[in-house]
Amino acid sequence: MKAVTIKQLKDELSHKSADELKELCLHLSRFKKENKELLTYLLFESHNEEGYIQSIKDQMDEQFSDINTKSYFYIRKSVRKILSLTKKFIRYSKKKETETELLLYFCKKLKEMKPSINRSQRLQNVFDAQVRMINKAIEKLHEDLQYDYQLELDELLER
Repeated sequence: MKAVTIKQLKDELSHKSADELKELCLHLSRFKKENKELLTYLLFESHNEEGYIQSIKDQMDEQFSDINTKSYFYIRKSVRKILSLTKKFIRYSKKKETETELLLYFCKKLKEMKPSINRSQRLQNVFDAQVRMINKAIEKLHEDLQYDYQLELDELLER
């Protein structure tokens, strides 16, 4: 089966009643965990972005504390997993402020990690790539927010 375009889906959904749309959403949520997570964000957390960001930060703290630091192999693997989850949560929000804040927090946690990421070129590359992503996200924000986040980023890079 070939998937149809977004426009076709939008047109077809406009012909459905509220009950039919509800059933479609519930049916979608049964198929993939990501669909269910996205619906959870849209229905329960999108109105409180600060709480959403804080819950993700708490989850990141927990994941960073669980990293096996005996080998850089395990560290790299765990860091990649944390980053992919963080990016998934950023996609749910679609807000540049959320992206900037979460990526800054990720980089801060990465920088604080023991043993230091400076001893692993791969981890340093992950850090550098996220700094570039932060810079791109900062450019798209309002000037006041740009200034605040740029100060935060500069402070992080000076450590």
